[in-house]
Amino acid sequence: MQSRLFAAAVFALALSTHPLLSQDAAPSTGQSQPAARQRRPLPKPTNLKVLPKDIAPEELVKIMRGYAGALGVECKFCHAPSPQGGRHLDFASDAKPDKAIARTMIQMTQTINETYMSQVKDPDAMPEDKHVQCGTCHCGHEMPEHFAPPPEEHHAPPQQGAAPAQ
Repeated sequence: MQSRLFAAAVFALALSTHPLLSQDAAPSTGQSQPAARQRRPLPKPTNLKVLPKDIAPEELVKIMRGYAGALGVECKFCHAPSPQGGRHLDFASDAKPDKAIARTMIQMTQTINETYMSQVKDPDAMPEDKHVQCGTCHCGHEMPEHFAPPPEEHHAPPQQGAAPAQ
């Protein structure tokens, strides 16, 4: 039984990976086809309240993917499902409270960078050292990581009357 399942899996994998056998295979015209499919253009972003309203859709996607990576989440963490259902999301909707939290956190990092980090005049600091972002605190987790400093080593105070160590 296991050998039949293994053989079926290998056959299915071969069908899905071989371009001439897969369902998505383009009909052969004798001419080479471009490697990448044309993507439909991204729609103009709407309901932007913190990010620039004139941001290019591709730049917005890049920023959003950065946020998702910094928090270790997917788009559905902040964005509500589409009324049509399925896997589609309603990116303009404000239905999820996490989206309002995200906007507040974006404003917080902007304020920290513009107001405070811009005042850091450390000659040893690289520009990226003087910039906070979501991942600075979240470290790939939905909630910011709690920092617990290592315990300090306390040395016993010198005893009175004892000769100082040489």
